[in-house]
Amino acid sequence: MAATIAPKRYSFEPEEHAAELDAIIGAIESASRFDERDLEDLLRRHPKNGRGFFSKSELIRGFRALRPGSAGEQTFVDRVRMKPVRTRSGVAPVTVLTKPYPCPGRCVFCPSDVRMPKSYLSSEPGAQRAAEHQFDPYRQTFSRLRSFRHTGHPVDKVELIVLGGTWSSYPEGYQVWFIRRCFQAMNEFVDLSSDPAADPLLTFEPAVDFRQLEETVQGPEIDSSDATAGRSYNRVVSDWTAAHPRAAAEARDQNAGWADLLAVQRTNETAAVRCVGLSLETRPDRLDAAEAQRMRRLGATKVQIGIQSMDDDVLALNGRGHDAARSRRAVRLLRQAGFKIQAHWMPNLLGSTPAKDREDFDRLFADTDVRPDELKVYPCSLIESAELMAYHHRGDWEPYDRAELLDVLVHSLGATPRYCRLTRVIRDIPGTDIVTGNRTTNMRQVAEAEAGGRGLRCRDIRAREVGGRPVDPARLRLRRTDYEASGGREIFLEFVTVEDRIAGFLRLRLPAPAGAGEFSLPELAGKAIIREVHVYGAVVGLGAREKGRSQHVGLGRRLVAEALGIAAGAGFEQVAVISSVGTREYYRRLGFEDGELYQHRSARAPLEVSS
Repeated sequence: MAATIAPKRYSFEPEEHAAELDAIIGAIESASRFDERDLEDLLRRHPKNGRGFFSKSELIRGFRALRPGSAGEQTFVDRVRMKPVRTRSGVAPVTVLTKPYPCPGRCVFCPSDVRMPKSYLSSEPGAQRAAEHQFDPYRQTFSRLRSFRHTGHPVDKVELIVLGGTWSSYPEGYQVWFIRRCFQAMNEFVDLSSDPAADPLLTFEPAVDFRQLEETVQGPEIDSSDATAGRSYNRVVSDWTAAHPRAAAEARDQNAGWADLLAVQRTNETAAVRCVGLSLETRPDRLDAAEAQRMRRLGATKVQIGIQSMDDDVLALNGRGHDAARSRRAVRLLRQAGFKIQAHWMPNLLGSTPAKDREDFDRLFADTDVRPDELKVYPCSLIESAELMAYHHRGDWEPYDRAELLDVLVHSLGATPRYCRLTRVIRDIPGTDIVTGNRTTNMRQVAEAEAGGRGLRCRDIRAREVGGRPVDPARLRLRRTDYEASGGREIFLEFVTVEDRIAGFLRLRLPAPAGAGEFSLPELAGKAIIREVHVYGAVVGLGAREKGRSQHVGLGRRLVAEALGIAAGAGFEQVAVISSVGTREYYRRLGFEDGELYQHRSARAPLEVSS
């Protein structure tokens, strides 16, 4: 019988510390200005239990308990909030991991931690959270929402990010079940501060606990009859799971049908916590029209795709299993389907050099069949369980030195166009797992400083986000950037400040007259496609307005109105939008009607906007 896992209980009761909390809260409320040093002084003057400090999450919980329904809650939370950067991009990102499962890839650089989905390490923070909840999607989602809520972050609008191995290699029933359970967690999420006993995560019986798997994979992955030979990640995970006494029961439980998913999606359209974006990740060689359509049925709006390199020789040397042409076809298919495209690219791969990497990065945007909307740059690091260890031992691969790597990253920062968001410049791998290679976790910050020293300006979206800065909508200007991509014209509309800080943007696709191409859904035939609408700034609750913030002041409506006019001017009668489940209500208010997988609207019907 598997042991029942009980999550950490919250023993803090605000009422037991009412006097101290009331004094701290009152001082914070009455202060005309307030910063971190003021808070530290208050905590020292009003200790918890006469000796300890209240945590920021305890202060927030105390405010909610002692000032229920107060109109000043948001101001208070803003002053004490932990890590406000997490929601400054306009949404609360909730990352969940799928369970360990065989991967179709044989990449030499990929780590093989058999307790994790392929390519992830058990020491990574997000992976640790997933393992704590046994990769259960409901528990991962619910606990992350609770963590955001307890640290002062709104959770009305959630971007659900599903990571772990190759999504497209998991059985369809598992995919549907996984997403359904994530939506259920959002639909059922409540603030448990007043009644911890109602926590649905108090008990849980895992079927297959991967933390009990002690076998390791080191160096080359070899499937062989020789008992002394190394065993591959796929073989270890498959054999161990099959031998587990509860594996069959888990497989039956982790399965759902499309009707089950549709029901929770409909509920989420008007839920208090809505999924306003769903991201899945896959490989170019696992993506076809059927898979793209399945992703849309799941509610996906963004796909992370591992391109890694545009050099066929480098791809072959690294055992990637596909060529650059396959990556181009995959990106074209995704763009034709309206998805946002987040590509992964890896410098310092086996067979590459800093000079080759700089040229390869430029190809990402010079090639009209690539040009991703977002990009993660993951310099190759050597992990002991990766096959790359054997090449390193033979002297066939060495990590770039700091100056070489910095030069590649600075070039990447300077060469990224304004329509692309450079989401990451380094992967957050704990230094203890890296055999050799870069261990500097703030390498982006270092590279940005170096780029500034060289006179290079970073123009990508992330570098220009308005963040927590105040915004005056009347002083924003609309900027338009046109570029060719995947057999059509892409139009990037953005509202920017006088300093070129971006407050909101829209991606509009005008397909070529030839037709829909590889992704030939009747829904999209002859229609322009709105692929993304995003308003930046700190998250503001659904339907709320806050002075100086860019959300909920009509920027999205104004961008959509501009896109409709552009589409009509280009001869399109209809516009489709790849809406997420949680934004369907918003687009209905803008005159869009539901289709099977998209929402649609006349391009010529007027859309009123406030001046």
